[in-house]
Amino acid sequence: MDASLLSLLVIGFLLGIKHAIEPDHVIAVSTIASRTRSLWKSSLAGVYWGIGHTATLVLGGTLLLLFNTTITNQWAMSLELIVGCMLIFLGIKTLVMKKQKTEMKGNRTYIQSGFIGFVHGLAGSAAMILLTMSTVETLWQGVVYILIFGFGTCAGMLCFTTVLGIPFVATKRQLSLNKRLTQLTGILSVGFGFFYIYEIGVTGGLFPF
Repeated sequence: MDASLLSLLVIGFLLGIKHAIEPDHVIAVSTIASRTRSLWKSSLAGVYWGIGHTATLVLGGTLLLLFNTTITNQWAMSLELIVGCMLIFLGIKTLVMKKQKTEMKGNRTYIQSGFIGFVHGLAGSAAMILLTMSTVETLWQGVVYILIFGFGTCAGMLCFTTVLGIPFVATKRQLSLNKRLTQLTGILSVGFGFFYIYEIGVTGGLFPF
């Protein structure tokens, strides 16, 4: 492996870490962290988010690179719109679940986190492929770059969900404070979801008006 390719992969890993802590990613995963009472479970949720995210990028990215094509801007914005709807759904679900005093247990936490990462991967695939096509020379380099980028997102989200889980684990015996923190998480998710939809649909020009 030559020095230029190695440098490119290092940059891809660092960009993956940076990508993991974008606001829509953090808010979505925080809705899961708020419903866990174990720091270990919260951390693993971040890893599963990264796995779901990476799986989408690798599968979709390989096909797009193979056929030397990309996603149209209209399709890219439509996929981003799904993220906004998902944030609203997750926020409402968090508020309702807390009201019912329930908590996700077992593998449901990881399955949901992986699915959230999968959806985020769909929404970010267009930009990822454009970046990859502009920085690599061959298909296999593109696939390796996306994988390294994915490892970066897993590492970044692992660290960040661990930090996110601390206040919820620390207050698990202080029910009133824990409830307020969880409600705040749900409200932020709903609010940011509507803002995200507005930015994509109105400011971005996706809606035909």
